[in-house]
Amino acid sequence: MNGGPAAASGRAAVRPRAAVAALVAAAVCGLATGRLVLPPPPGTTHPAAPAASAATGPSARATPGASVPAPATPVSGSALPTAATGPVTTANLLDPAAFGAVGVTARIRARDRFGDGAYANSACTGEKTLTQTLGGPGAHFRGLMTGTRTDPGDPTVAEDSADQIAREVAAEAHSPALAQNFAARLLLEEVPCQDETPGHWVYGRTTTLELAPGLTASWMGTYQGARNTGGTAPEGEEPCGGLAVLRSGTHYAVLEVDACLGTAAMSRIVRTALSQL
Repeated sequence: MNGGPAAASGRAAVRPRAAVAALVAAAVCGLATGRLVLPPPPGTTHPAAPAASAATGPSARATPGASVPAPATPVSGSALPTAATGPVTTANLLDPAAFGAVGVTARIRARDRFGDGAYANSACTGEKTLTQTLGGPGAHFRGLMTGTRTDPGDPTVAEDSADQIAREVAAEAHSPALAQNFAARLLLEEVPCQDETPGHWVYGRTTTLELAPGLTASWMGTYQGARNTGGTAPEGEEPCGGLAVLRSGTHYAVLEVDACLGTAAMSRIVRTALSQL
């Protein structure tokens, strides 16, 4: 939401909207069968985060590129989380402690606001606001950062991109079906960035998971330009942060993780954010 991974330079032009419109139409049709079918998938280490290869936390990776898997089995008799209803509040947003749990040791500050604004990676979506894309009265924005200086136009964006740990934008829809539609559209806007010119940063394959009925998330890892040698993310290598689209009942959100987290840590962050949403 702050324009793409900090390590990227010379961002690619925004993809033609016609391609995304076709993908959206396919996704909406897929919603009727309960499956989101994505096309086949065609990064500098944050000082406050552990190296991707040393990312900690239990691996929660679902099958990359696959449709939503079966719900997770409760552990030790614990109840499954339930899909959200009612309005989104700041209590539904990811808090700094989640990153401490995956090895980020720096002090993280949360900066919140409510309203409209850029909501995802503008290199993929264009310079649009959430209202321009989906409509609606507004959303909750939260920036997690290590510094105290913020962008003059948006307090959820760190003035120095190296200070940004993550940024989340969350809102509610009128129904679970509409929230699912919105989440599918937001995810499909990012798909073109899975295929980039070699040398440019790129998103990896889509990993989709389901915690319980109505609680789903899809995320893509970020790979630095030096690791993009063939136009797509390298297979079998760890990402350095990434982007997730979340949906819980009537709530939906986009989470950008700028901290350099690997697969296991990203999976844990995404699950935590989805459980909280």
